[in-house]
Amino acid sequence: MNDLTHHPYDALTPDTVLNAVDSAGHRTDGRLLALNSYENRVYQVGIEDAQPLIAKFYRPGRWSDAAIREEHDFSQALWEVEIPAVAPLRDHDGESLFHFEGFRFALYPRRGGRWPDLENLDNLVWMGRFLGRIHALGAAKDFAHRPTLDVESFGWESYRYLMTTDFIPRELREAYSTLAEDVLAQVEYGFERAGSVQKIRLHGDCHPGNILWTDAGPHFVDFDDARMGPAVQDIWMLLSGERSQQTAQVDEILAGYEEFMEFNPRELHLIEPLRTLRMIHYSAWLARRWSDPTFPLHFPWFGGPRYWEEQILALREQFAAMNEPPLQWM
Repeated sequence: MNDLTHHPYDALTPDTVLNAVDSAGHRTDGRLLALNSYENRVYQVGIEDAQPLIAKFYRPGRWSDAAIREEHDFSQALWEVEIPAVAPLRDHDGESLFHFEGFRFALYPRRGGRWPDLENLDNLVWMGRFLGRIHALGAAKDFAHRPTLDVESFGWESYRYLMTTDFIPRELREAYSTLAEDVLAQVEYGFERAGSVQKIRLHGDCHPGNILWTDAGPHFVDFDDARMGPAVQDIWMLLSGERSQQTAQVDEILAGYEEFMEFNPRELHLIEPLRTLRMIHYSAWLARRWSDPTFPLHFPWFGGPRYWEEQILALREQFAAMNEPPLQWM
């Protein structure tokens, strides 16, 4: 397995965080609270005579500066047309990406909220309206520096990486490998059934944890995974329950969505393939990040037989799900 003795984040001490925020023109008051984040490091930082700020320190080597600025520009463009996306703060020169002692970071206003109640169908209509507005703006132009969600990068590359590691127990490697290859072939077939669908700029990781709800409605946070892809990528993670429940949820989301953006129903063929890609990509993400000490600490079960037995079972279920007709709408 990977070397666990050193990681670039080891140098991100509390003093470094506070000094970095000071270097961006703010006066910190010494208060620092680490927030729940694994891919990046995120802190709530106290500011003298002002509300605390959220400081996000980007994982070294993951994105280019240009790709990060595209993320910032996208969320800023959404905010400017009153779509509730939390955009980073900019200095007097309009810069939103800052550098300090080898780290890149951005600062955000603190925005509170609660977990969205997605069992409330009225809330799903509300979510659909905002997603329609996000995608209408997202379709206006392409990202130039951020990737596209596709079967090769999310699926095959993730699978091939896993097979180069020793995380999968020896007695389960053949079962996982054979099944993963069959499942990815089925994913490719799902994309073929969907046909040619438009790729637009997306939030990319629109699960309920990245949506904060207040009395004024939802607002969207963490555009770190923004990329090009089919619109349904930002929709399927809001679905839950049995097929009949998901059908009702899709109806409500798309009722709001189509007030602002036309939805191609052929994208419904992609829901289970995209769910499958996320599962394989998640396992590879854990493997790729294992040299970061926070991962063994928070995901101690990864690499054990039980995890991979559950993955094999889940992929078998996905294989069956991808053979079923897509959810119906309208």
